[in-house]
Amino acid sequence: MKWTFFYLLVLFLSVTLGSCVTQKKYDDLLTTKVKLDAELATLQDSLETANIKIRHLESAVSALRSDTARQHAALQREREALKLLEDEHSQLETYYDNLLNNSGRLNRDLAQQQERLMALREDLELIRGRNEALSADLSAREKRVQELEEVLKSKEEAVNALKNRITDALLNFKESDLTVERKNGKVYVSLAEQLLFASGSIKVDARGAKALQQLGQAVKGQPDINIMVEGHTDDVPISRVSQYMRDNWDLSVMRATSIVRILTEAGVSPQQVTAAGKGEFSPLTDNDSSEGKQKNRRTEIILTPNLDELFQILQAN
Repeated sequence: MKWTFFYLLVLFLSVTLGSCVTQKKYDDLLTTKVKLDAELATLQDSLETANIKIRHLESAVSALRSDTARQHAALQREREALKLLEDEHSQLETYYDNLLNNSGRLNRDLAQQQERLMALREDLELIRGRNEALSADLSAREKRVQELEEVLKSKEEAVNALKNRITDALLNFKESDLTVERKNGKVYVSLAEQLLFASGSIKVDARGAKALQQLGQAVKGQPDINIMVEGHTDDVPISRVSQYMRDNWDLSVMRATSIVRILTEAGVSPQQVTAAGKGEFSPLTDNDSSEGKQKNRRTEIILTPNLDELFQILQAN
């Protein structure tokens, strides 16, 4: 704009003053005009080039501004993502620290549990060993129990057979004179005084001797039977005291001895027989009546199977 205005001013002055200036001046002015026109054209080209560059620069600036905005948006997104990652990293670090602490406790707990497990395994081995020993001992005990049961069964059968044999041998005697019963694994033959002895006597009468001989015949030849002969009296003192018989105790023992002799004479081995007397100290009932006294005056022959085999099994336990 400045050069156009200058050019028009020069042209105006040239026209206005043309009549007043010389040809030389006119030519100089014309030359100057031509130069100015050339310079103007050059300047206009430069201006156009500059305008093109400016437009390019403005386009580039606009593109840069758009790219910068995008970069700002991307940067903001990256910052937000970074913030999330930093938060997550911080949380993970917290979790990691907690895990380390828990890991330490877990390792200690694990070590304790392993120690307990080892102790339990040792206890288990001990218990297993004891169980095996107990199982073996139980098997042995069961075997011994079976042996005992078999022995007891055989003894039971022997006692029953003995009772039946004695009962059959004494069938011709009244129940009031003698009884045969089985109790506690033994056979008890209880003979009343009136069957065996006169009052205060130690001599067995004929009827009683017959019963004892039949009993001896029934049990002789059976070495596995032990025989205890027990004499019993009432509480009435004996009427005749002597050097050898001072009281009922002596009377009961001597009566038992008399019976033992009859049994051994009938064939019973003396090694099987024992004579004992209990006097009035083991009554069946009180001695307040004549019936009670009569029951208490008796002789009991107790036959017991030999239990040596049973005792051997028990001792083995």
